[in-house]
Amino acid sequence: MASAGSGGMDRAEVVSRRERIARALDLKDEILLVGAGEPVGIPGGMDQTYPFLSHAEYFYLADRECIGGVIAFDPKDGPKDGWRDFEPDVTEKERVWEGPREMVGESLSGLAGWLAARRGRPVVNLGAAIAGVRQDAVRAEAVREQFTHARRPKSAVEIERIREAVKASEAGYKVLQQYLKPGVSERRMKIELEAEFFRNGADRTCYGSIVGVGSNAAVFHFTPGEKAANAGDLVLVDAGAERGRYGCDITRTYCVGTWEGAKRDLYLAVLNAEKRACEACRAGVEYRDVHLGAALDMTRSLVEMGLMKGDAETLVEQGAHLLFFPHGVGHFVGLGVRDASGRLPGRPVHADKRVSTLRCDLPLMPGYVLTIEPGLYIIPALLDDPARREKHKDHVAWERVEKLYGMGGVRIEDNILVTEGEPVNLTAGVVKEI
Repeated sequence: MASAGSGGMDRAEVVSRRERIARALDLKDEILLVGAGEPVGIPGGMDQTYPFLSHAEYFYLADRECIGGVIAFDPKDGPKDGWRDFEPDVTEKERVWEGPREMVGESLSGLAGWLAARRGRPVVNLGAAIAGVRQDAVRAEAVREQFTHARRPKSAVEIERIREAVKASEAGYKVLQQYLKPGVSERRMKIELEAEFFRNGADRTCYGSIVGVGSNAAVFHFTPGEKAANAGDLVLVDAGAERGRYGCDITRTYCVGTWEGAKRDLYLAVLNAEKRACEACRAGVEYRDVHLGAALDMTRSLVEMGLMKGDAETLVEQGAHLLFFPHGVGHFVGLGVRDASGRLPGRPVHADKRVSTLRCDLPLMPGYVLTIEPGLYIIPALLDDPARREKHKDHVAWERVEKLYGMGGVRIEDNILVTEGEPVNLTAGVVKEI
């Protein structure tokens, strides 16, 4: 097997994946084309482009990067032999400026002839759009839904790459501990965390690392800046490494100093809900029930803390919990940070308002890798909204909540592998106890 970080192809894995997809799609007369895509130029950057990553659907079938590559499948040739790889010829410019590139497939110039031999048959284009290809967009989305569902269970190779990404991430979070002190900026924390990722084998970060100090800990996709930590500040870190295009998604919340008062109570409320949600991730369990369980657990804690008023079940039915927990409990992770998330094929959008922020809606199955990331936040943009204030005037202890403005928030996130038995917490090595 090629090293996960080398960009090389694991041929046995590729054959297995392609056969799985062929059987899952069960195409008859339709031809499948999957495009890798092209680099995107940086505006005003002359000949510079953003770092290229092949479309996830292409990479899943190729296990390698290939600018402009196309994978073609003719179901009439069988689930194993019906696949063809087409890629651009290596140019002199590439050899001079970028170094040699191994040609794995056939010349892209041969794709036109391959298609001409199948003229008149319908085409489905997944991955990146391919110039000149016409298709039924509705049919393409139906095929994509089946494709996505088929690749949700992770193979042993995929799980191993996720574990490698987790190992690099664990090292980063361990080193980070020494920088959780007054005077250290968000940006410095990010640099030290990511540097350790790379020292321990990461190819790249799985997504833009989030480090938020104080009130910034309640901004979900916060870009670290020069804000320095003060004693007593919360620091929310959401970051994960990637290895061979497979990554992990980890969040931990720290306190610069001693956990006490409302910060400690809020942390324990999230931690207890997170632990129970992780334990609930078993084969056959509906993910929406995991989400609902976490929402109820944290709402009960907010009532016990005196920040909310009433019965937890009623508060969740009214949507009052969304003032403090306004996102889903998690999503799938693997080939990218939100790998193959969504609904069970054919399942309509749920109508249960208690889980209106749900990001995945399907029963869990062995091989699924997903995040569990409940959180509680003090977000003035939500809490000060007049319509929300009016709707939930009797559900929230507003004076008590307002005293917590500026505190930020708490999120704890682990990556869980669903098995035939007990769920496996892949990120358990990143300490979360206080």
